[in-house]
Amino acid sequence: MRRLAMMVMAAGLPVAALAQDAVIRIEAKRGPEAAAAAAAGWGERFDNIVTFPLAQNWIAIAIGPLSEADANAQIQQLKAAGTIPADSFVAVPSGNVTLTPAAGQAAVAETAPTDGAEAVQVQPAEPAAPVVPPGMHIRLQSVQGEPAGQAALAEWRNTFADAGLWAMPGGWYAVTLGPMPAETATAWLAAFKRAGSVPRDAFTADSDEFSAPVDVVEGAQLPAPGAVQDMPPLDEVQRALRWAGRYDGGIDGKDGPKTREAIAAEVAALRVSPDAGTAMAELIKRRADWRTEMGLSTLNDKVTGLSVIAPMDQLEFDRAERALSIYRPKNNSGAALILFSQPGGQQELVDLSGLVTALGWVPQPTRSIENGHILLDGANTIISAGPKVGSVMAAPKVSS
Repeated sequence: MRRLAMMVMAAGLPVAALAQDAVIRIEAKRGPEAAAAAAAGWGERFDNIVTFPLAQNWIAIAIGPLSEADANAQIQQLKAAGTIPADSFVAVPSGNVTLTPAAGQAAVAETAPTDGAEAVQVQPAEPAAPVVPPGMHIRLQSVQGEPAGQAALAEWRNTFADAGLWAMPGGWYAVTLGPMPAETATAWLAAFKRAGSVPRDAFTADSDEFSAPVDVVEGAQLPAPGAVQDMPPLDEVQRALRWAGRYDGGIDGKDGPKTREAIAAEVAALRVSPDAGTAMAELIKRRADWRTEMGLSTLNDKVTGLSVIAPMDQLEFDRAERALSIYRPKNNSGAALILFSQPGGQQELVDLSGLVTALGWVPQPTRSIENGHILLDGANTIISAGPKVGSVMAAPKVSS
């Protein structure tokens, strides 16, 4: 009878960690690609590098599996030689953790064939299913079939660039935001619903509902809720929202429907916090930083009694003529400002806009007339010194 020798190959295949298995944890990376690259680097120095999943899409890189006694003995030698990081440690993964050898490495149990014997190689098992990171998701839409899922994902990424597509049992696919902690998912779902950014029937779902990632953005995270802050004064909020292009109502400091709608929309777009007070405080800060960067400050003009925001580091007062207050360029900045103030109503505003147009203060203007104010906005063709641009808004002066 011919004798057979058995050689079991496990190159690159996952193996379940036994209860007594230990590993020397040397590094952890977030996401499969980063972990694979790091494991490949360590694999050039050690022939028994393995990886295994941790929480929140982190993946551990380790030496093993080893008996716990061997691991404790080897870690001291390796640290003393400076071949592994000083903060490496011995870990004993739980029995349901899968240890995956790094690419190009093998865990081999081999009996050498004797004379005349044939080596029989056991065929490798199928690769393990992709790991679904733990956490909660904001589930935006579910569809049947991957083509429909990819189409839905492309549409949702117009609103949420970090949306991902996940496979589900039964051929279903879900477009989600996540994974993230449960508290974060709940808070942002409410914020997005207030803004109308997600369907009313959107809900939070656990990662356990998904079987595999299909097209996800690695490392995408919504900020945790954090502490709730008081809402800043509403007139400041309205000014900041107007600056951000979210609000075109009056600056009256009142909590009206347009203000609430604009706040909700900006919370969803800004994504610094699902808390409205925190988000508006950040928006006000960004507006203030922008004004500082642009050199803008408040000008309280004594001649006309008007108060405007202007680049005062580029302007200096020139002269007053009748109802005009004229500011000339400072240090050849090219900026100029003319303020005009006189009593009158809507007809006087129309007449004033005609005078401004005739004087050419705003080149080739487009005129927008509404009750109480007129806006002239225009620009001419580019000349050697640059384009001449300008805008004028005329509005009634309100006496205090």
